[in-house]
Parts: sequence; C-alpha cells; structure tokens
Amino acid sequence: MTVTGEPARVLAALDPEQRLVAEQPRGPMCVLAGAGTGKTRAITHRIAYGVHTGAYTPGRVLAVTFTARAAGEMRTRLRQLGVPGVSARTFHSAALRQLQYFWPQAVGGPPPDVVGQKVPVVAEAAGRLQLRLDRTELRDLASEIEWAKVGMLTVEAYRERAGAEQRRPGGLDPMVAARVLEVYEEVKTERHVIDFEDVLLLTVGILAENPSIAERVRDQYRHFVVDEYQDVNPVQQALLDLWVGDRADLCVVGDPAQTIYSFTGASPEHLLGFTTRRPDAQVVRLVRNYRSTPQVVQLANAVIATAPRQAGVELQAQAGAGPQPRLVSYDTDEAEAAGVAAEVTRLLSEGVPASEMAVLFRTNAQSAVLEQALAEAGVPYLVRGGERFFSRAEVRQGVLLLRGAARTDDGSRPLPELVQDVLAGAGWTPQPPSSGGATRERWESLQALVLLAEDLAQDAAARLPALVAELDRRAAEQHAPTVQGVTLASLHAAKGLEWDAVFLIGCSEGLIPISIAEGPARLEEERRLLYVGLTRGRRHLVLSWAGSRGGSSRATRRPSRFLAAAPVARLLGAAPGSVRPSGRNRAPKPRAARVCRSCGNELASAAERKVGRCQDCPPTYDEATFEALRGWRSATAREAGVPAFVVFTDATLTAIAEQRPGSPEELARVPGVGPVKRERYGTEVLDILAGHTATGRP
Repeated sequence: MTVTGEPARVLAALDPEQRLVAEQPRGPMCVLAGAGTGKTRAITHRIAYGVHTGAYTPGRVLAVTFTARAAGEMRTRLRQLGVPGVSARTFHSAALRQLQYFWPQAVGGPPPDVVGQKVPVVAEAAGRLQLRLDRTELRDLASEIEWAKVGMLTVEAYRERAGAEQRRPGGLDPMVAARVLEVYEEVKTERHVIDFEDVLLLTVGILAENPSIAERVRDQYRHFVVDEYQDVNPVQQALLDLWVGDRADLCVVGDPAQTIYSFTGASPEHLLGFTTRRPDAQVVRLVRNYRSTPQVVQLANAVIATAPRQAGVELQAQAGAGPQPRLVSYDTDEAEAAGVAAEVTRLLSEGVPASEMAVLFRTNAQSAVLEQALAEAGVPYLVRGGERFFSRAEVRQGVLLLRGAARTDDGSRPLPELVQDVLAGAGWTPQPPSSGGATRERWESLQALVLLAEDLAQDAAARLPALVAELDRRAAEQHAPTVQGVTLASLHAAKGLEWDAVFLIGCSEGLIPISIAEGPARLEEERRLLYVGLTRGRRHLVLSWAGSRGGSSRATRRPSRFLAAAPVARLLGAAPGSVRPSGRNRAPKPRAARVCRSCGNELASAAERKVGRCQDCPPTYDEATFEALRGWRSATAREAGVPAFVVFTDATLTAIAEQRPGSPEELARVPGVGPVKRERYGTEVLDILAGHTATGRP
C-alpha cells in the first residue's frame, strides 16, 4: 500500500529499521535499540504514524518512560509531529494520577500525601527501635526499603531474601533491617503518608482488587509504548500488566547492554523474555549509531563483546571519523584531575563549548578533586545531581521574580539587561563565583536563565512575559535550558545524555569495577556501566586512571580488567598489561601562591591563589596594562567566536598583568597558562607587556 500525506512525511524521516518500528503500530513489538540508534525517534514516529493513519486515537495512547526529562522530550517531539494529545509520563506520574482519582471510590476519603524524602521517616523508625545510625546508614536503609518494595517483598519475604543474599544495609543484620522496615510502615500509617514506591504498589492493589476500575483504565488507554524497558522492576511490570490486560498493542523498547540499575530492582529479563510471554511479538533491532564516531563505537563494541552473556546489539557507526580514544595513566588522583583540566582547556581553545564536555566517574566522591582542578584552571563546570532543574530553589525563586517583573515590563530596556537586574535579586552576578560546590551550581542555574533570555532576545519584540511563558512551557515538559559549563557526573547520572567530548576517569580496579561488586552478575553490571559511559561520547573520548591516591607515592592500583582484553587494549593504543603509572603524563601545573603579596595573609580561594592576592586587597597591576590585555582578549575571542574566558580567565589575565612575565619561560609559570595557550597567545601577550612600561605608558 502506498503511503501519502502526513503518514508518508512521518516515515520519510526514518532509516529502514526505525521505519519497521513505526509503520506497524498495531500488535506487540519488542525493539532492541542500541545506544545512539534513535529509539526515541522511532517510537515517537510510531505513535505519530498510528495517529495520522487512524490506528490510534491520541487520548488513548500512553507512552511510559523512567524520567521526567525523557517524558518531556517525548511530549515535545510528539507535539512537533502534530500529535500533542498523547500522554507521555513516567510510571510514577501515571500511577499517581490514577491513585488520586480512584482513591475515594476504592478506599474512601482523601488520598494520603506523598513524602518527598524517606530518610526522616526511616530515622524516626530507627529511633523507636533505639538504633543509633548516622546519615549514611539511614540513606542505605532508605535504599534497602525501596529495593524491598519494588520487589513486592513483604517483611517476612524480605527477611528470608536478605538473609539468603547476606544483605547488611547500614551494617544491620537482616532481622533488624526487617524490623526497621516494619516500623517504617507503622510511622507512615500514623502520619497518613505514603512514599513513591507505595504509589505503584497501591495502584497495583486498587486495579487488581477492583475489576471495574481496571476496565475503566483499559478503556482509557488502549495502546502502550514503554521506553527503557530494560530498567523495569517487578512492581512496574505488575502495573503494566494490569494496564494492558489482554490487549495486544504493546511496544517495548530497551537495550540489555545498558541495564545498570539492578540495585533498584531493575532486571533485563522482562525485556529478554518478552517474546516468551508474547510469542506473536515482532522483534526489531536498531543498530545504526548516529551519535558517535566509528572509533568510539568500535571501542564500545569491543568492551561489551567480552561479556560472557552478550544480549545487546552490535552497533554500526554512521557518523564521520574522529580521533582515536585514548587511555592515559597518571601518578595520583590530583595529577589525573590536573591532566583532565588541561585537556578540557585545550578543547575549549579549539572551539568545543564547555556545555558539550563531560567528566564521568564511578563515585560522587571523585568529583571534589576535579572541581578544584577545573576551578584553578578557570573552567566553568556544574555537578549533575538528581534534582530537576526547575525544582531547584534558586530557579524557582528566579522564575518567581521574573513573573513579578513581567507585569511592569514596558519594553524600555533590553530583555537581557532587564533579566540580569531581576535575577540579581536571586543571587546572580556578572562574574561567576570563585568557589565551587553549591555556590557555583546556584550561579550556573541562574546563568542558564540569563542565557535563555539572550537567545529569546534575538526576536526584538520578545519581552519578559514571553520569557516567563517559555519557562512555564519548559517546566511542564522538564526541558531545562543548557547550562554553560563542563558537566561532572557519575556514570549512573549520565545515562541518557551525550556530549561531544567525554573524559572517563578512574578506570582502575576498585573503581571500575567498584570494589564492592561481588559475584558474576554484579561484575557484569559494572562492565555495562563502563559501556554506558563510553557511548555518551560523540567525538572525543579519553579514559584515564591514577596509580595511587592523593598524597601516596606508592602505586597500588592497576587498570580496569575491562580494558585488559587484547581487542580493547589495542584500540586504546596499548598492549594488554602494558599500562603503568608514569610521571610523564603528569600535567605541568605552576604552583599557585599561598599568601597574599600585599598583606601576607593566607589566600582562601583558588582564584585568589592564582593571582597571588586577596580579593579585598588593591590590585598591584597597572590599569593601562590590564586594559590593554583585556582589549586584546576581547578582540581575540570575537575573532575566534568563543567566550572571552576561553582565551584567558579574568584571574589568569590579572595574574599576567601583575607578574608581567618578560619571556615565554616566565609566562609559563603563570597559573592558567598551559602549553597550548602559551604557543597560541604567548607572542601577542608578551608584545603587549613589552609595549607598556612599568607605569603603563607605551
């Protein structure tokens, strides 16, 4: 049958495998979609094709995924394809709507509130049992409670399972942990609250015990698409089964090679066993990787191919060639962080935006030394956590201030200037803070709103009400603006994201795989975690490891076993077992001053140490010299089409003006002037300095 009109336009944007997914919208289907193969494109086009051909009614389609960001992206794409009426939600969001709607009928009275954090409730339960636990132990117990509930384990079943698996959450015996779980439920009942896992469990209970309610849900939703199906846990599968009933229109999409959340109860067996449960299901494999270069894809394929049980797909690169991935060794964690900062600075100077770079690690504790190294190099960064952009306190405050100011915007001032003034009330400043951590993250969030206003201001008629409307739309769709900074993220937090350049640090035994990973199943999940990290990179991919922890001169680490296989080592340019920590790879970094040259007090921040002066002390540079350097930097940045900080940060420029180096060797000793920048800008900088006397007169 010839397809014309809007359905033909929908199919025309797809490759042959994606088209197979889209053009058969009825019946069960299992899509095995490798990293970067366009699975979201395939399933959104499947829905759009079904609607445009009359196979689907938009309001009767439910697309389910695991994160609000992914659901927002799906809604945006569906709207662009002309089908805005489709529901795209997370499991929890869809279940919560049903729970709140049907609770009065099924249970009676108002539905309970959902607690945002388990830890305070767990702490009260532990206190009633006279257990003295610190915050880390309480968090471990909260995670254990989540694991038990998504596995649909009763207290008795948990006690048996935890004992058999020798689980010791928070260092507690399984019998004691089971008792905490029991009292935790009692505390929630007394408070008339539920947690996020209860949302799923209670919805399952209501649908299972009330056939009439289940039929109403099935009548509302007749066609289902489930993304990231490899991450489904038992309670989510039970809920899905109740939603679908005996209907055939179920499409599941996933990649068993990206199963990395077993600690939450997720299992790829639901995906791998789909055709056993539904023998009539069609299986489609998406193998064309559009994200990464052939070099990155080849390395990722080699890493996952060494798994004893490889159930994923072998990727086929569609992008153009790029640089070969590298494995770099360092003496210490500090040297590794400095080396990464130097590589980031080099890529910035070559035009790679900071927002298109990421440093990934196995544990959050690895980020501290990276933050310090990037701060000392003057590189903007943000630490990616679990909190959604529009849920952050500073973003909520900023949007509230913008909403209030929108009522009085008469168009007399440029939009970006007005937004900057308004957000100053939330803590935004023209220059980023010199400190890292939460202070820097807060500034980066507000800076993202400023940059969004600048983008919107390209339309001369755009005013504050239009910006507020755009922010409301993005908040509803969880479409966060791009934050200008290098992303620091754990491998788990990086799932579903991608960047032009990825640095994967800590590729050593004890980190990848993590030392607590015991048994074949846990070790294979660590391999899949590495695979996820590798496939986040589009073009540049650098792996690194350090021989010892900071302060230790004795190399006790060795490279990850996942990189030791001959095919993998060869792609990284090393023979198996040949990599050894070496000082040759230590990034040269000038030692920053520790005391102020003016007052002699100890310097508190990285920026102060770079310029050698307290922030409150008067500058010791000549104003004319500094202005000449700043003017040169602005012109150089404009010519290269990059932000000024990419050429030299304010701190580095100040240090140059104050130290007045007279030779390339002296310039190299200025913190923030690496080999690349010295070679690129050194002659011009020295000429400017030579053209100004100590009094600043040419």
